[in-house]
Amino acid sequence: MNTQSNEINQNQAYHYDWAEGFKKSLPVAMGYLPAGIAFGVLAQVAGVPVWATIMLSVVLYAGAAQYACLPMLSAGLPIGNIATNIAAINLRHVFYGMPLLQYLPKNKIAKTYCLFALTDETFSVMTSLPNESRQSLILPISLFNQSWWVLAGAIGVMIGSALSDLIPHLDFALVCLFAILAYEQFQSIKRYFPIGIAVIALVIASFFTSNWLLLVAITICMLMILARGVWVQRSVQGGSNEQ
Repeated sequence: MNTQSNEINQNQAYHYDWAEGFKKSLPVAMGYLPAGIAFGVLAQVAGVPVWATIMLSVVLYAGAAQYACLPMLSAGLPIGNIATNIAAINLRHVFYGMPLLQYLPKNKIAKTYCLFALTDETFSVMTSLPNESRQSLILPISLFNQSWWVLAGAIGVMIGSALSDLIPHLDFALVCLFAILAYEQFQSIKRYFPIGIAVIALVIASFFTSNWLLLVAITICMLMILARGVWVQRSVQGGSNEQ
């Protein structure tokens, strides 16, 4: 009887709210649609086949990395060079799953997909939600967000280069969306430490490089976060020892 009740409670805990997930994905769709369409248009102009453009959105699914792929694919760079550049651009994604580990699905396939689909925008939406609703929304939000991106890329390929002449700089919509989501996240958690680290890391990195600015800034952020973690841990241990 206890085993059966535990299974029921576990199933209830992992009930996914698809309707609410769709609603939460709509703000992301407002940014993904123009940015994804712009990617599709640029891919068509660069001569990337339709199937390859759609597969990039399905398999790679990273806005900045996909944009960076286009000139490299057009230039015919070796796959190793392309993979190295993409890894550097997407290095920040490694840390996105850590705050959300306890809210990931138990199913291995669903968990793997949620980690794969944890983009900047999905992470921002998830971390701005109340803790009690994250578990039921992480899979729907991840799936709907990628669906918007894939749909937008396919539309961009079909429209072709005509749209880029009518509405230039469509890809900037993704930057605007991320800025809005970052502001909403700050309003939700009210923590100044991440903003301070990001600004300091960017300033320091700008003194050393311009071509590898993002990678150097991310590395500095990692070191500063680790240093702060060690300092906090030592402070806690020191306080407990004094007691």
